[in-house]
Amino acid sequence: MGEYQELIATLALTLGVAWASGINLYAAVTVLGLSGVMGYIDLPPALELLQDPLIILAAAFMYCVEFMADKTPGVDTAWDALHSFIRIPAGALLAAGAVGPVNPALAVAAGLLGGTLSAATHATKAGSRVLINTSPEPFSNWMASILEDVAVFVGLWAALQHPVVFLLALLVFLVALCWLLPKLWRGVTAILRKLGTWLGLVRRATPPQRSNHGDLERLRSDGLLTEAEYQRAARRIPRQRSGHLAS
Repeated sequence: MGEYQELIATLALTLGVAWASGINLYAAVTVLGLSGVMGYIDLPPALELLQDPLIILAAAFMYCVEFMADKTPGVDTAWDALHSFIRIPAGALLAAGAVGPVNPALAVAAGLLGGTLSAATHATKAGSRVLINTSPEPFSNWMASILEDVAVFVGLWAALQHPVVFLLALLVFLVALCWLLPKLWRGVTAILRKLGTWLGLVRRATPPQRSNHGDLERLRSDGLLTEAEYQRAARRIPRQRSGHLAS
């Protein structure tokens, strides 16, 4: 029974640090370091370095920087883009270190799994922020940032104190992620196309003179037509058809 509980705790810590790193790496490092210093948990040997006061201070400082950047529309997206090169490899390293002194092959496998999980959570956060930034008011941005911070702290607490509960919640999260990520991808690509059109990098799509509603629907779903452009083009279709028949 003791070995089973230890296995569950190790698995929860491995997946927990990877999941949290994809959302807020600095909060995850700060929580792990303080938890180890205060004796709440015994960190694996490879993660004991996080208990160093210098690392805790650096992580806490960067958390404060991210706390401000994360609540500024536009800046948060740039911050997320930069951290694509930081959160994912850091999540992989933390996950590899969380398994403790075991077979190196297991540590590598944990790193691969942790990096993938960090990438998934990071993509979800970054993609949702791009969509949220289309809202003209800043409050939705602030709310999203605060909820993300709370999720990281609560999630790590659950991973350390109630590993079974955390693993079950993570399973539900991953199932929801499989449904959400494709929708986020379509939304983000539509926004990028629209931005490219405004900047003159992408040619604006114009509906063909003889088109049907199916063509217009595809253009709208691809983000090449705004809703107003779609409605204007759709209203012209019957007149075009009647004029064609009359001629």
